[in-house]
Amino acid sequence: MKYYDKLIFELSVPGRTGYSLPEDRYPAAEAVPAALSREAPLPLPEVSEPDVVRHYTNLSQMNFGVDTGFYPLGSCTMKYNPKVNEEIAAMPGFLGLHPLQPAETVQGALEVYEGLEKALCEITGMSAFTLNPCAGAHGELTGLMIMRRFHMLTGHPQRTKVIVPDSAHGTNPASAAVCGLEVVEVKSLPDGRVDVDALKELLDESVAGMMMTNPNTLGLFESRVGEIADLVHEAGGLMYYDGANLNPLLGVARPGDMGFDIMHINLHKTFSTPHGGGGPGSGPVGVAHGLEDLLPTPRVERCEEGILKVKGRAGKPKCRHEEGEHHCCCGGRCKLSAGEVSAFTGNFGVMLKAYAYILSLGKEGIARAGRLAVLNANYIKECLKDVYKLPIEGVCKHEFVFDGLVNDGAREGVAGATTLDVAKRLLDFGFHAPTIYFPLLFHQAIMIEPTETESKETLDAFIEVMRRIAYEAAEDPNILHDAPHTTPVSRPDETAAARNPVLSWRPVSLVVCRGA
Repeated sequence: MKYYDKLIFELSVPGRTGYSLPEDRYPAAEAVPAALSREAPLPLPEVSEPDVVRHYTNLSQMNFGVDTGFYPLGSCTMKYNPKVNEEIAAMPGFLGLHPLQPAETVQGALEVYEGLEKALCEITGMSAFTLNPCAGAHGELTGLMIMRRFHMLTGHPQRTKVIVPDSAHGTNPASAAVCGLEVVEVKSLPDGRVDVDALKELLDESVAGMMMTNPNTLGLFESRVGEIADLVHEAGGLMYYDGANLNPLLGVARPGDMGFDIMHINLHKTFSTPHGGGGPGSGPVGVAHGLEDLLPTPRVERCEEGILKVKGRAGKPKCRHEEGEHHCCCGGRCKLSAGEVSAFTGNFGVMLKAYAYILSLGKEGIARAGRLAVLNANYIKECLKDVYKLPIEGVCKHEFVFDGLVNDGAREGVAGATTLDVAKRLLDFGFHAPTIYFPLLFHQAIMIEPTETESKETLDAFIEVMRRIAYEAAEDPNILHDAPHTTPVSRPDETAAARNPVLSWRPVSLVVCRGA
């Protein structure tokens, strides 16, 4: 351990300080009541200013981010995003806005909303979008609220079941449950795609709709999606598209053309906002023609005078519907809307970056991004499938799934290397671990998504390390069992850490130890 790898408390020396305060020029305040007084001084570290600066600088360098290395996380699209988009979002004219400003003073910002909605409609084949949801799961919930509202308005309140493939993202059944809907699972075929015959058995008058990700979580395109959409529609249900895997379809195929009625987009994944650690995010929801009035309020719309306004904004007087006469700013559409899902019109900073990204790439650039995402994934897959088990052969889209190692090194008296071991060993070589043990269709799943922004040199370096790990697993799996070897924290007991988390530091001794 290096000296400055220690906690700041461990660097403490009695009597050392990194600040000075002016003499007290004010009379003493009333004494703190004894019941509120501490029994002992607060055990703060006694350190110099350089100690503090170096401590936090070193901590920041321990963080792994897309600016420091390759993130092959499947279904997460952790790609590099151009810094110019960050600069645009930080422009004073945008940064200093307040959501309650009069519409006349924020016409430029509202034009961003209008332009982004039009662009998303063009890219996805949807008729209209709400930009209000603040995350992908928030968008899913919003979309399902629209689905539920549609069936209530059309006189089918009994439609409460949502069909979800067994390969779906975990947020799909969770969002449906939060919305008060019942989740019904449909199985996949051995080729990883939806079993259409099994789906037919599930369709009846209780089905509200079906949620799908296409390409699915295995990175495979659902080639029978048109047939599936027809079956669901014939049964009276709606089709919902989970936009988490939209990246490879950009400029190539559109969910609206596949028969989807409702969808959400993870702007922070597909359209340029570095994410992780809980945010920031944005999950716009689009709908097909005929469902526009069900979108939540408020909405940005252009008036007859050519001025953009936020209609149905929270905080405005409630719309009144008396004796069939509408007295509101939305023409009475609030009677149809699924309601409000956020106080304002969404996470503006994320939308601004997304719009800048779309405009800078243009139609041709967006289509190239989708194709490169597919090319990169297939390149890695083909280069590694001789040492990692590929359960489903064929062309993938933006991501793919291995099922552990071809040779895990298991033999008498020696445990074989697992997917977890592979992920831990990757950290020694400066790569973030891929998604592991998901999807649940495969016992030793390793899910890899290289994204379109990684160069061939980066992919080759990753492939070389993955092949080295496979060789180590075959020759001496103990190397993997003990990995990582070079990180500040090596191999903690993850189960114990989850069940008994230590959330705050407890001083044992403030005596500094300058050992190795």
